[in-house]
Amino acid sequence: MTAVSDDLWRPSSGCDEECLPAAGEVPTVPVPRRVLRLVAVAGMLLAGAGLAVLLPVLPAPERQAAVRGWARGTARAFGVRLVIRGRLPRRRALLVANHVSWLDILAVLAVAPTRMVAKREVRSWPVLGLLAAAAGTVFVDRSRPRALPATVRRVTDALRAGRPVAVFPEGTTWCAGDGAADCRPGGGFRPAMFQAAIDAGSPVVPLRLAYRCEVTGTATTAAAFLGADTLLRSMARVVAARELVVSVTIAAALHPARDADRRLLARAAESAVHLRPVAGAATRGRLHPVPTLTVVAPPASTPALTPDAGRELDLAA
Repeated sequence: MTAVSDDLWRPSSGCDEECLPAAGEVPTVPVPRRVLRLVAVAGMLLAGAGLAVLLPVLPAPERQAAVRGWARGTARAFGVRLVIRGRLPRRRALLVANHVSWLDILAVLAVAPTRMVAKREVRSWPVLGLLAAAAGTVFVDRSRPRALPATVRRVTDALRAGRPVAVFPEGTTWCAGDGAADCRPGGGFRPAMFQAAIDAGSPVVPLRLAYRCEVTGTATTAAAFLGADTLLRSMARVVAARELVVSVTIAAALHPARDADRRLLARAAESAVHLRPVAGAATRGRLHPVPTLTVVAPPASTPALTPDAGRELDLAA
């Protein structure tokens, strides 16, 4: 790999507190309901602490089922409904998604219990950091860009070993609100981790995450975690929000050629996530999208990687 610049994993968005919903903009639940949600969240965090101890000794299938169940249960405890559209490929893959909130991690793990690529600071988060470490998360030290090639090699090794890996290549959260193109992190999807998919011969699966308020039927930034916002304040907004829905749309897999350009691959994945056309014939010629299926229920003879894929999952608290 070529040398990387010092700001590769230090991107910034144009978001500030003005991107967050104003007081009264998002319908809320009564205070007693918030208290019940907090109790449920505390219970899931305690369960997560115990799970972090068990994960290293569980067989792979049981480990994946446990992580998926915990992620879905925790989302439910926060009062969030998860909707999944599409189906993951059966092969190991690099999953790439836009980044809005800490909730993104739960949403991705609820779809596919993968190894995550996360900033080093996540390791210090209560319970979630313990679980992340126990699940084999690849932590990125953004203050040491020279360590990035070694991180990419770790991701490559995981893919070659048959383990899917998930990454948020925007490198930072942003509001992703309507008409918020100016808030998008400069530089788009960072290409470094896409090299791991090329080296491992793995497909890249774009995931599109979106948050909306079911009451108003519109997109919302209630779950956004950005700027000077604190994790506790962001969690408090989510706990208070009424009928918050996060949808995970699994786009068509991209199959890069062995000599694919990671920058073109990153651009193609970003286009799929943000629904923008891919520019350039060279990009289209070196990437082979394979349509994913969206069905109500897969035939019994063709089980999906995620048993609930292709239909909506109502996990509201």
